[in-house]
Amino acid sequence: MSEPQASSQDVTETEIRYRGLAVSRGVAVGPLRFQGQPFQRPRRWPITEVEVQGEETRFEEALRRTRGQIEQLQEQLLKTDGNHAEARVFDAHLLVLEDQTVISDVRKRLHKDRFNVESIYYEVIRRYVESLKAITDPYLRERAVDIEDVAGRVLVALADADDNTAMQQSPRVLFADDLAPSDTVGMDRSLLLGFATRLGSFTSHTAIMARALGIPGVVGLKIPPGTLRAGREVILDGFNGILITDPTEETLEEYRKLAEQQDVLNQRLDQLRAEPAETHDGARVVLSANIEFGHEVDAIMRRGADGVGLYRTEFFYYEQDRHPDEEQQTAAYSAVAEKVGDAGVIIRTLDVGADKFQTADGRLAEKNPFLGWRGIRVSLQETELFKTQLRACLRASARGNVRLMYPMISGVEELVAANGLLEECQAELRREGVPFDEDMEVGCMIELPSAVMVAPELAKEVDFFSVGTNDLIQYTIAVDRVNERVADLYQPGHPAILRLLEMVVEAAHDADIWVGVCGEMAGDPLFTPVLVGLGVDELSVGPSQILRVKHALRQLDSLECEVMVKELLRLPTVEEVMNRCRALAKERYGEFYQ
Repeated sequence: MSEPQASSQDVTETEIRYRGLAVSRGVAVGPLRFQGQPFQRPRRWPITEVEVQGEETRFEEALRRTRGQIEQLQEQLLKTDGNHAEARVFDAHLLVLEDQTVISDVRKRLHKDRFNVESIYYEVIRRYVESLKAITDPYLRERAVDIEDVAGRVLVALADADDNTAMQQSPRVLFADDLAPSDTVGMDRSLLLGFATRLGSFTSHTAIMARALGIPGVVGLKIPPGTLRAGREVILDGFNGILITDPTEETLEEYRKLAEQQDVLNQRLDQLRAEPAETHDGARVVLSANIEFGHEVDAIMRRGADGVGLYRTEFFYYEQDRHPDEEQQTAAYSAVAEKVGDAGVIIRTLDVGADKFQTADGRLAEKNPFLGWRGIRVSLQETELFKTQLRACLRASARGNVRLMYPMISGVEELVAANGLLEECQAELRREGVPFDEDMEVGCMIELPSAVMVAPELAKEVDFFSVGTNDLIQYTIAVDRVNERVADLYQPGHPAILRLLEMVVEAAHDADIWVGVCGEMAGDPLFTPVLVGLGVDELSVGPSQILRVKHALRQLDSLECEVMVKELLRLPTVEEVMNRCRALAKERYGEFYQ
């Protein structure tokens, strides 16, 4: 179903359509829920004298719900040793919440001015915050942050005032300004119908998470704060990048038909689970999956994945109150290795920094984190943390087919240093009589242009390459992949990216090692012919993309892909490259682009 071009907001009868960027295919219909506590000016509307009492009741209920949230957070921290100081911070938050001067002021203005209570509460709090920010004392200025945090929670509670416990436990479309990796770790994913955010791009964390879960995702929605109401029925269109509030029956029926068409397509794809991932002329490609949590393994194996091509371990760290020890990591990695069997798992060592989560001591808070302390740079400085993980990976290799790879390698020196620490761990385990696979494969990620330039030298130090196209594109084109202002410049089809990929594959094969691609480009059927034509040996994709990519592979001819790539490498513009890719994709598997 295609949509005509329009402004960022269309109004049709009772429904309103907001337009953003489609980042994960599918349609979701359900109630809207909010994530986060933004202290932003809400929508303002007048009320009658009769409605004042109802607004007071809403305010009291929002304060009650916010108090419950704060007390629950405080209780969770108190259960953790060493977190008593952090828990006491919420004592101050409760004092802010229950400040009788603020509550009295809101009630007086509610009776006098007669506007909705959230707009009045916002104005009262904003006045206090501005007064504190004007004070020279740094301690008092910092209290303004606490007030904004608490007030943001109250405003979300007011926006969600019609919500109840039963509705909270029902499936929902989640809306937020943005979602960081840490925001999604504790979510009950069974209740998520789709993601919608004001910020983000095709490779933002929200987009990647939506595709991994196989649920619709739309980012870049320019919706003014206070416009949306929690609990309202919405349609999230992940094909065309649209959020529809209060849809008409006609619109609902239209999207029901679209959903039925997708169900038919998914049933066809399900029949490919046991089929090999190979082209029509028999060229075999290893098709593995990217995972973040061990419990995802069962799902990817049911979809016919050839093992795990990327196990992101930073989320395992984030779930812990402190860094996981060697025993915890060994158990987690071994469990995955045993489940995937001979197909194997590639464990990426800790990749923190940039848009990833911060360490507990906050040392990753940097002015320019994408060019700062991240990936292998952290591991080579935090050597004890790194060696703990390396030892765990080695021990797990005795339980299954485990491979290891390092992120963010920029040159040979870093790779040699990392391998040196790995050798230290191997020697320690030998002395301790602990078994491990002496022939465990070790690889590195190619994510930086500098790594591409020295790929022939890097290839001498490893058993395989895995190209992280998300960062390679970002650093090559100099575009922040989570900045919606320049999202249109993030182009996987940029001629420079194709030429860099060609260099990486050539360097790998010249050194007789294999090369995979684990970035989002690997999971996009538009680029499947490109990667096949370049000679990529392995594709590692999000769980929901496995069958789509397998279907695309089986419709292609490898020799035809090689010929096309030679043509693409001579093209000077993104538009020409993308037009050629779209033409072949629509010709061979046009059902993906109806």
